Amino acid sequence: MSARVSPSSGRAYGIARVTRIWGIGRALIYRHRAAPVPPRRRGPTGPLSDIDLVDEIRAVLTASPFHGEGYRKVWARLRFKGIRTAERRVMRLMREHGLQAPSRRGRPRGPRTHDGIIRTKRVDEMWGMNLTGKRGLRATASPP
Repeated sequence: MSARVSPSSGRAYGIARVTRIWGIGRALIYRHRAAPVPPRRRGPTGPLSDIDLVDEIRAVLTASPFHGEGYRKVWARLRFKGIRTAERRVMRLMREHGLQAPSRRGRPRGPRTHDGIIRTKRVDEMWGMNLTGKRGLRATASPP
């Protein structure tokens, strides 16, 4: 209504006049005037849409001789094919579509390999500890 032109003056009515006549606030008009814009990701768009890029990722994974590959290798192979995209985008798409490589969830929680107590079988027998072992402490006996 505010875009309409008055027949007597030849000018637009204006928002203030229309809202005063209708008995509503101007904020309500501005809120309903703006069309809802769906949220978009910021930044430039890549060479492919997300759906097309997922298809390319699947093609890279099926062409691979290995069981599972991480996003870094997939990203590098995409670049080798001539598809330049962001590394984080490849990671996000692989996570969203369940294409990530299988990974272990921490160390196995089994019994400890060594309890820290060493008793020798003979008197004056010397023992040494290997603290660099990955599975705990290893006791090694040295000859007398």
